[in-house]
Amino acid sequence: MTRILKLENRGVIRLKGPDARSLLQGLITHDIELLNEENAVYAALLTPQGKFLFDMIIVADSDDLLLDVEVDRKADLVRRLMMYKLRADTEILDEDLCVWALFDGATEAGVVYDDPRHKSLQKRVIAAENPVPGADALTYSEYEERRIRHGVPDGSRDIAVEKHFWLETGAERLNGVSFTKGCFVGQELTARMKHRMTLKKSIVPMKSDAAELPAGTDVVTEAGKKIAEITTSSGGYGLAYVRLEHLDQPLLANGEPIVPLEHKIADG
Repeated sequence: MTRILKLENRGVIRLKGPDARSLLQGLITHDIELLNEENAVYAALLTPQGKFLFDMIIVADSDDLLLDVEVDRKADLVRRLMMYKLRADTEILDEDLCVWALFDGATEAGVVYDDPRHKSLQKRVIAAENPVPGADALTYSEYEERRIRHGVPDGSRDIAVEKHFWLETGAERLNGVSFTKGCFVGQELTARMKHRMTLKKSIVPMKSDAAELPAGTDVVTEAGKKIAEITTSSGGYGLAYVRLEHLDQPLLANGEPIVPLEHKIADG
């Protein structure tokens, strides 16, 4: 049963021109050479200090590149890319296209790609209109629960801009970084965190015994010490940015037990 959901918080930027790939290759955390008609690439643009600015899913549309990005921050990303463009023969265009999540089906309409972050999120489609008009609706709550349960952050809703390091977001597990492609903005510190440092903080999926776990809920120790705050949630699942040393002790949210799922992320 094919189901589809328009992702209202996502928008599209188009890069055209012979230098589009080389422009992105020198900026983003993943290897643009892996991008083809079959494979999308998940990546981020970081600060020189290796902290999060923007994330994106990049997909090929013939010779052009389409960037699946946060719609509310799309204009800021266009401006940032224009700063880096210099003499590159590339047009950077704000496209009036929509992003759709597609579960349990396929379509020939639009630009279709597997979500590169986790296979449970199945397919996405970039199209101006519903690419499968006869499909059943995929509910937002089901999509969000699946995203959160598998530890997939949703841009700046879950990742603090200019504060969180890229590897703290689960980027390596989510296919969002290459350590072999060469230089990118923030590469030096990202590589150092990978090879020389132990990750001390991370965005972690959590499960509460409560039926609902609203965003903004504090996660506390049994002694009442706040260690995190839920950023996005669906039902009893939520994401939180936590110091990993706290995950081995009993934790509470709104008086109910809450447990990290970082080592229990399923494939389904």
